[in-house]
Amino acid sequence: MKRVLFVLIALTLLINVHGQDDQAMIRQVIMNAYVDGIHNHGDAAEIDKGFHPCFVLLGIGADSTTVTLLPIYNWKESTRAAKAKAMGVKPPVTECKFISVDVTGNAAMAKIELWRGDKLIFTDYLGLYKFREGWRIVNKIYHRH
Repeated sequence: MKRVLFVLIALTLLINVHGQDDQAMIRQVIMNAYVDGIHNHGDAAEIDKGFHPCFVLLGIGADSTTVTLLPIYNWKESTRAAKAKAMGVKPPVTECKFISVDVTGNAAMAKIELWRGDKLIFTDYLGLYKFREGWRIVNKIYHRH
């Protein structure tokens, strides 16, 4: 009976640690590829590591009846163009606050807030899948504050 109890406790701890590792990896992907890659530094290599090539940003049109689609290759290009246009002008740092990270198997959803100084800019919902190479962001919906 003690062995069974010990095995159950060990399995529970292992499952909890594994889940925490996934959450930590997800947070790292979001910070490197999205927050620093897209918003702060425009590093294409970091963006490529964290975003799946099929990624699509979904937005709601100004008329609140249409959905806009922005694939990652277009978003990377606009990030690169903005960085080139700024040439030497340091943009304000975007900071990330994790509200929640929910993981079920190889799927995850992260709710984050993006801040510049004391101003809340976006609330984002990022969908991720775990591939052989690790967690990658596959979609985003958002609210602009």
